[in-house]
Amino acid sequence: MKKLLLASAATALFAGAASAEDVKLGILIGFTGPIESLTSDMAAGAELAMTEVNDSGKFSLGTVVSVRADSTCIDSAAATAAAERLVTADGVKGIIGGDCSGVTGAVLQNVARPNGIVMISPSATSPALTTAEDDGLFFRTSPSDAREGEVMADILMEKGVKSIALTYTNNDYGKGLAEAIANSFTAKGGVVTINASHEDGKADYSAEVAALAAAGGDLLVVAGYLDQGGKGIIQASLDTGAFSTFGLPGGMVGDNLPAAIGPALDGSYGQVAQSDSAGAATMIEIGKAKGFNAETPYTMESYDAAALIMLAMAAAGTTDPKVYKDKVLDVANAPGEKIQPGELAKALELIAAGQDIDYEGASAVELIGPGESAGRYRQFELKGGKYETVTFR
Repeated sequence: MKKLLLASAATALFAGAASAEDVKLGILIGFTGPIESLTSDMAAGAELAMTEVNDSGKFSLGTVVSVRADSTCIDSAAATAAAERLVTADGVKGIIGGDCSGVTGAVLQNVARPNGIVMISPSATSPALTTAEDDGLFFRTSPSDAREGEVMADILMEKGVKSIALTYTNNDYGKGLAEAIANSFTAKGGVVTINASHEDGKADYSAEVAALAAAGGDLLVVAGYLDQGGKGIIQASLDTGAFSTFGLPGGMVGDNLPAAIGPALDGSYGQVAQSDSAGAATMIEIGKAKGFNAETPYTMESYDAAALIMLAMAAAGTTDPKVYKDKVLDVANAPGEKIQPGELAKALELIAAGQDIDYEGASAVELIGPGESAGRYRQFELKGGKYETVTFR
């Protein structure tokens, strides 16, 4: 199935030959790699927004077509090559993606900026992207890890945790998140006994776990990926008795992790970017009806990223990214009539009538600063192999 999905960088959402009126949008996420278990739902969310716009009959600029490409999440050269194909061979007018922070930064600098292509990432969370040179082309519907570090520190303190061992995947995402967690936790009086990187793709993490165990701590915070090194670190920790409870940031959240680890993961806890808005509840029900899980991390944000690109195009009256980039913040924020999931036809009608919209979407979109989500987080605890919601922050 995977080979079929990835056989071509251009997986069209609609059958038939491309026409002059096709408006192609790239979905550049890691269909292979350390978060591959999340990306099927993410792509489904983005493509749902495209289908909704096409079915409305109110998008005057053409028929929107999805073109999928594999970022791998971690290989910047592969992601850059995939993005180049999207732009030069496929002629996309915008990119939903990248997904992981390192590849997103590489594509932004090496492809998007030189070609004037808008990117809206649903899941790249590195704080470094906040200040990256982007020529006004880069946005993200996910919040920065600077905020997640604060949220996790608050949760740890409320749990009575005095000290943590911290390990992170050795890339831009892991480094930025680990720094944010460590800085926030120590500012609140906590102690970080060790802050050590790990590499993805290893068969044996016993050496890394030995160093973490030697440093000690009330629990181990794993700022990694659920399908790769993060999972390996947890399994090795449990096998050796080094740690029994784990702090789990967003990259570690997904059904594959408790399925792989089993009951030993119960009692671990953390947070993931997600809203408790009315739009989120609506999106969950829409996803069920359409056959995908909208509660999978960054699926709601993927729907919103695609929606924002198309609504910005409609507001600008053009698919030219150098022009419609200036409308993204306008359609995303107040003033205007609020737009929820399933209401893209209504949004297009209002735009055509010259009225303002305030797109809230599935993730309660509010773009701040250079165009990134203000963000809310779902705090959870694992019980019976399920992520049970504690509260939203």
